[in-house]
Amino acid sequence: MARRRKAPQRVPPPDVRYNSVFVSKFMNHLMWDGKRTAAQKVFYGAMDLIEQRTKEDGYAVFQKALANVRPVLEVRPRRVGGATYQIPMEVRPKRRESLVITWIISAARARSEYTTAEKLASELIDAANNQGAAVKKKEDTHKMAEANRAFAHYRW
Repeated sequence: MARRRKAPQRVPPPDVRYNSVFVSKFMNHLMWDGKRTAAQKVFYGAMDLIEQRTKEDGYAVFQKALANVRPVLEVRPRRVGGATYQIPMEVRPKRRESLVITWIISAARARSEYTTAEKLASELIDAANNQGAAVKKKEDTHKMAEANRAFAHYRW
Protein backbone atom coordinates (compact mmCIF):
# COMPACT_ATOMS: atom_id res chain seq x y z
CA MET A 1 0.00 0.00 0.00
CA ALA A 2 1.25 3.46 -0.82
CA ARG A 3 2.35 5.54 2.13
CA ARG A 4 2.67 8.97 0.57
CA ARG A 5 -0.34 9.73 -1.55
CA LYS A 6 -3.07 8.10 -3.55
CA ALA A 7 -2.24 7.52 -7.21
CA PRO A 8 -4.20 9.81 -9.54
CA GLN A 9 -6.91 8.21 -11.64
CA ARG A 10 -5.87 8.32 -15.28
CA VAL A 11 -8.71 8.60 -17.74
CA PRO A 12 -7.98 7.39 -21.28
CA PRO A 13 -8.90 9.69 -24.17
CA PRO A 14 -12.30 8.96 -25.73
CA ASP A 15 -12.46 6.77 -28.83
CA VAL A 16 -12.75 8.14 -32.34
CA ARG A 17 -16.11 6.84 -33.54
CA TYR A 18 -18.37 7.11 -30.48
CA ASN A 19 -16.44 9.72 -28.46
CA SER A 20 -16.82 7.54 -25.37
CA VAL A 21 -14.26 6.98 -22.62
CA PHE A 22 -15.89 3.67 -21.70
CA VAL A 23 -15.48 2.35 -25.25
CA SER A 24 -11.78 3.22 -25.16
CA LYS A 25 -11.46 1.39 -21.80
CA PHE A 26 -13.22 -1.59 -23.35
CA MET A 27 -10.82 -1.55 -26.30
CA ASN A 28 -7.84 -1.28 -23.92
CA HIS A 29 -9.02 -4.46 -22.17
CA LEU A 30 -9.59 -6.13 -25.53
CA MET A 31 -6.06 -5.26 -26.66
CA TRP A 32 -3.25 -7.83 -26.56
CA ASP A 33 0.46 -7.00 -26.67
CA GLY A 34 -0.17 -3.29 -27.24
CA LYS A 35 -1.91 -3.87 -30.58
CA ARG A 36 -4.38 -1.00 -30.33
CA THR A 37 -5.21 -0.94 -34.05
CA ALA A 38 -6.11 -4.63 -33.98
CA ALA A 39 -8.35 -4.09 -30.94
CA GLN A 40 -10.07 -1.17 -32.70
CA LYS A 41 -10.67 -3.30 -35.80
CA VAL A 42 -12.19 -6.04 -33.67
CA PHE A 43 -14.45 -3.68 -31.71
CA TYR A 44 -15.64 -1.59 -34.64
CA GLY A 45 -16.07 -4.76 -36.73
CA ALA A 46 -18.24 -6.19 -33.95
CA MET A 47 -20.32 -2.99 -33.90
CA ASP A 48 -20.83 -3.22 -37.68
CA LEU A 49 -21.82 -6.89 -37.37
CA ILE A 50 -24.32 -6.02 -34.62
CA GLU A 51 -25.88 -3.35 -36.85
CA GLN A 52 -26.16 -5.86 -39.72
CA ARG A 53 -27.66 -8.63 -37.58
CA THR A 54 -30.07 -6.66 -35.40
CA LYS A 55 -30.89 -3.67 -37.64
CA GLU A 56 -30.34 -1.46 -34.58
CA ASP A 57 -27.62 0.98 -33.61
CA GLY A 58 -24.54 -1.01 -32.52
CA TYR A 59 -23.68 1.41 -29.73
CA ALA A 60 -27.23 1.18 -28.32
CA VAL A 61 -26.99 -2.63 -28.26
CA PHE A 62 -23.57 -2.31 -26.58
CA GLN A 63 -25.02 -0.03 -23.87
CA LYS A 64 -27.97 -2.38 -23.31
CA ALA A 65 -25.63 -5.37 -23.02
CA LEU A 66 -23.51 -3.55 -20.44
CA ALA A 67 -26.60 -2.65 -18.41
CA ASN A 68 -27.73 -6.29 -18.41
CA VAL A 69 -24.35 -7.64 -17.29
CA ARG A 70 -23.55 -4.98 -14.66
CA PRO A 71 -23.60 -6.62 -11.19
CA VAL A 72 -25.16 -5.04 -8.11
CA LEU A 73 -24.02 -7.50 -5.41
CA GLU A 74 -21.00 -9.74 -4.95
CA VAL A 75 -19.54 -11.82 -2.14
CA ARG A 76 -16.26 -10.88 -0.45
CA PRO A 77 -14.44 -13.18 1.95
CA ARG A 78 -14.12 -12.01 5.55
CA ARG A 79 -12.28 -13.86 8.27
CA VAL A 80 -14.12 -13.86 11.58
CA GLY A 81 -12.87 -15.90 14.53
CA GLY A 82 -10.95 -18.49 12.52
CA ALA A 83 -13.70 -19.03 9.96
CA THR A 84 -13.92 -17.37 6.56
CA TYR A 85 -17.39 -16.18 5.57
CA GLN A 86 -18.57 -15.10 2.14
CA ILE A 87 -20.23 -11.76 2.86
CA PRO A 88 -22.57 -10.16 0.30
CA MET A 89 -21.62 -6.56 -0.46
CA GLU A 90 -22.66 -3.92 -2.91
CA VAL A 91 -20.26 -3.52 -5.83
CA ARG A 92 -18.46 -0.17 -6.12
CA PRO A 93 -19.09 1.68 -9.42
CA LYS A 94 -15.49 1.41 -10.65
CA ARG A 95 -15.36 -2.31 -9.91
CA ARG A 96 -18.79 -2.75 -11.50
CA GLU A 97 -17.39 -1.20 -14.68
CA SER A 98 -14.30 -3.40 -14.72
CA LEU A 99 -16.30 -6.57 -13.98
CA VAL A 100 -18.61 -5.86 -16.91
CA ILE A 101 -15.68 -5.43 -19.27
CA THR A 102 -13.88 -8.52 -18.00
CA TRP A 103 -16.93 -10.78 -18.08
CA ILE A 104 -18.03 -9.78 -21.58
CA ILE A 105 -14.55 -10.11 -23.09
CA SER A 106 -13.80 -13.45 -21.42
CA ALA A 107 -17.22 -14.83 -22.44
CA ALA A 108 -16.65 -13.64 -26.02
CA ARG A 109 -13.19 -15.24 -26.17
CA ALA A 110 -14.63 -18.55 -24.95
CA ARG A 111 -17.14 -18.69 -27.83
CA SER A 112 -16.54 -20.88 -30.88
CA GLU A 113 -17.11 -18.51 -33.79
CA TYR A 114 -14.42 -17.86 -36.39
CA THR A 115 -13.18 -14.31 -35.76
CA THR A 116 -12.94 -12.32 -32.55
CA ALA A 117 -15.23 -9.65 -33.99
CA GLU A 118 -17.92 -12.29 -34.59
CA LYS A 119 -17.44 -13.69 -31.10
CA LEU A 120 -17.73 -10.24 -29.50
CA ALA A 121 -20.75 -9.30 -31.62
CA SER A 122 -22.57 -12.54 -30.71
CA GLU A 123 -21.81 -12.13 -27.02
CA LEU A 124 -23.00 -8.50 -27.00
CA ILE A 125 -26.21 -9.42 -28.82
CA ASP A 126 -26.83 -12.27 -26.36
CA ALA A 127 -26.11 -10.00 -23.39
CA ALA A 128 -28.50 -7.36 -24.75
CA ASN A 129 -31.17 -10.10 -24.89
CA ASN A 130 -30.37 -11.27 -21.30
CA GLN A 131 -28.69 -14.47 -22.50
CA GLY A 132 -25.13 -15.68 -22.85
CA ALA A 133 -22.25 -16.54 -20.56
CA ALA A 134 -21.66 -13.00 -19.24
CA VAL A 135 -25.27 -12.67 -18.05
CA LYS A 136 -25.05 -16.14 -16.50
CA LYS A 137 -21.92 -15.05 -14.63
CA LYS A 138 -23.79 -12.03 -13.23
CA GLU A 139 -26.76 -14.18 -12.21
CA ASP A 140 -24.46 -16.70 -10.51
CA THR A 141 -22.79 -13.87 -8.59
CA HIS A 142 -26.17 -12.55 -7.47
CA LYS A 143 -27.34 -16.06 -6.46
CA MET A 144 -24.19 -16.52 -4.39
CA ALA A 145 -24.79 -13.18 -2.66
CA GLU A 146 -28.43 -14.07 -2.03
CA ALA A 147 -27.48 -17.48 -0.61
CA ASN A 148 -25.00 -15.91 1.82
CA ARG A 149 -27.37 -13.17 2.97
CA ALA A 150 -27.32 -14.68 6.47
CA PHE A 151 -23.72 -13.45 6.89
CA ALA A 152 -24.52 -9.85 5.91
CA HIS A 153 -24.21 -8.73 9.55
CA TYR A 154 -20.42 -9.38 9.33
CA ARG A 155 -20.06 -6.51 6.88
CA TRP A 156 -17.55 -3.85 7.85
